[in-house]
This record gives sequence, C-alpha cells and structure tokens, in this order.
Amino acid sequence: MTTPDGIDPSVPPSGAGCVECDAAGGWWFHLRRCAQCGHVGCCDDSPAKHATAHHQATGHPFIRSFEPGERWFWNFETSELYESGPDLAPPLAHPADQPTPGPAGRVPANWADTLR
Repeated sequence: MTTPDGIDPSVPPSGAGCVECDAAGGWWFHLRRCAQCGHVGCCDDSPAKHATAHHQATGHPFIRSFEPGERWFWNFETSELYESGPDLAPPLAHPADQPTPGPAGRVPANWADTLR
C-alpha cells in the first residue's frame, strides 16, 4: 500500500495529550493526531478545537484518532472518513488509564454542558 501525501508513518505523536491544552491547563473531550507531523490536538467537541486549528495553521490534511481502540483517519481537504489507514509510529493512542474527557483533575464538573 502506498502512503498518501500528508501522512508520515515514521513520526511519533507529540505526547499523551493535547499540546496546547496541556500548555494552557485546559482539558479535552477526545484527542486527534496529525498523521504528518504527530501533533496531538483536541477534537472539535472539545472547547478549544486544537486539531482543526493545527490543520488550518499548517495545511496538514490527515488526522487519526488518538483514542484507544480507534483506527480511523479524517481528511480535512476532502471531508472523507477512512475506517483505517497506514500504521503510524507508536504509541497509537493516549494511555488507556487517561480518562475521557481528560486529563484527570482538569475536567470541569459541567463538561457535558459544553458539548455541541
């Protein structure tokens, strides 16, 4: 299988949580990993939507779910969902003991009220 442009399977993820939320003391609902540079950002249901902001800033077209047990990819340029794709460098998801939403200790009690 040929790896599409915009996916670099050799690049590891940037960390176990959203880079920007961790820096700001924020929280996320689900995590997404840029398939080109490994940036881990929060999903569009999260308050800050950092994965989409990363795409808008860089033009990197593909994200992969960074949730345990999920293998799907999303192409921002074509709005296409792929149930699977090329294997990426590990780890493939945030630690299984990290809660969703997360991280532990930073999620407000009324987090469900923020979902769109």
